[in-house]
Amino acid sequence: MIVQLLVDDFLRRAAELYPEKIAVVDGDRRYTYRQLQERVNQLAHSLLKLGVKKGDRVCILSPNSHFFLESFYGTSQIGAILVPLNYRLVAADHQYIINHAGVKVVLVDYEFTGVVDDIRAELPTVEHWVVAQHDGPVPDGWVGWEDLIAEAPTTKAAAAAEIEMSENDVVSINYTSGTTARPKGVMLTHRNCYINAYNFIAHLRVTHEDVEMWTLPMFHCNGWGGVYAITAMGGTHAVIRAIDAEKIYELIEQEGVTFACMAPTVLSKILDYPDKDKHQITTKPRFVVAGAPPPAAFIQRLEEELGWEFIQIYGLTETAPLLTVCAPDFATKKTDYARRSHAGVAGVGIDIVVLDDEDQPVPRDGKSVGEICARTNVVFEGYWEQPEETAKAIRGGYFHTGDLAVWDEVGDINIVDRKKDVIISGGENISSPEVEDALYKHPAVLECAVIGVPSEKWGETPKALVVLREGEAATEKDILEFCREHLAHFRCPTSVDFVDELPRTATGKLQKFRLREKYWGDAKRRVN
Repeated sequence: MIVQLLVDDFLRRAAELYPEKIAVVDGDRRYTYRQLQERVNQLAHSLLKLGVKKGDRVCILSPNSHFFLESFYGTSQIGAILVPLNYRLVAADHQYIINHAGVKVVLVDYEFTGVVDDIRAELPTVEHWVVAQHDGPVPDGWVGWEDLIAEAPTTKAAAAAEIEMSENDVVSINYTSGTTARPKGVMLTHRNCYINAYNFIAHLRVTHEDVEMWTLPMFHCNGWGGVYAITAMGGTHAVIRAIDAEKIYELIEQEGVTFACMAPTVLSKILDYPDKDKHQITTKPRFVVAGAPPPAAFIQRLEEELGWEFIQIYGLTETAPLLTVCAPDFATKKTDYARRSHAGVAGVGIDIVVLDDEDQPVPRDGKSVGEICARTNVVFEGYWEQPEETAKAIRGGYFHTGDLAVWDEVGDINIVDRKKDVIISGGENISSPEVEDALYKHPAVLECAVIGVPSEKWGETPKALVVLREGEAATEKDILEFCREHLAHFRCPTSVDFVDELPRTATGKLQKFRLREKYWGDAKRRVN
């Protein structure tokens, strides 16, 4: 008998083997795996009662919460498709995604009901409006989550057993973070997520003893696998609703956090928190950074100052997403922090190549640049309702990531830029991360981004956008002279703008297209 790879298996296993173990810590609330399974079952029954059928889309708009965790398993149990929304988007973006996905039921955190109410009249496919809250009056036009599930059975929905499920069914539609264009709906299947969870467990060494701190937004968690991997192994989900350095340290201290995935910006807050010493930390957490590689100095500080462990991973929403892992191994020494900021080597069962414009592998010399392409079980089913975009992304049997990289003789991948972020100045290709890495060495620089801006003489030249550290000062001349000391002159910025913040996605990726819009306007952008 062939057993389908269905993500519901992860919670089933945990509830059977660890029924009284704490599954979720969310503020003052704690749920065991038995209780979590019961709440998931109640949600599944309730969605069926609302008329949700296999293949119907249910979206959730919420910060990290136990409600969010429940939505993953409550929808998949009945064959519905979850659409996690980025709560940092504006109402017009939510309207686009909800309508594009054809959402039937919206699950919304109490803080965001007003945002959805403002666009309610523009959401013709939505039939039911559920608010995730425990206390206080339910807003008009909404049904409370707790009221919805209160009378539902705590056993698995009998109707769910009658639904024919396949590992190739779509389990979620995750809209891309929009670093270069309008979001597209990435269809991830049960099989995609299941295999990704296995790789997550193997390469990030997840066990039943782990306590994961949720700093990465859960709307991206299908991508980074924690919902499935931590649950599968019977670990504990320690939820943090908003990023605050003090609360992060308190959670690590109080709950014995051993594991966390995060964006580089969150790692920066943790490293720069001034009151580290007042917390009695008894664990040595593994911090996994995804979304963008941090400066090598961040890795060194985490391991040498705090004694914690750093692991870099790389992937995309379209690859569920784990493609590569970078940790000390046969080719990378623990203290080689520059190399440890690379994307790393391919995970188990993942075929990665770096291809030139003719789709031929570039030499493994650590210098020749090509596009990262992947062939693996975690590559997505396609873009929702956008077959033309799917065909552009998957060709020749490989998913084309749009990320440019070099690789070496052992297959170590080092990302040098996005295709659209390469700066072509006077015929020379300039990697913006290389320039940014130099800028991060300046003591006054907190954050930076380098983009190409129009130049009559060179076509385009590098410009640095810099966020200064609090209490620090620097002039454009200071920054430019510093760069000339650390870079070949043709790679150096020709101008510097000081800004209060940089536009980022919720997972920490710089949205350079927003920066370029300011300087290019309607001018045609030169790209590779």
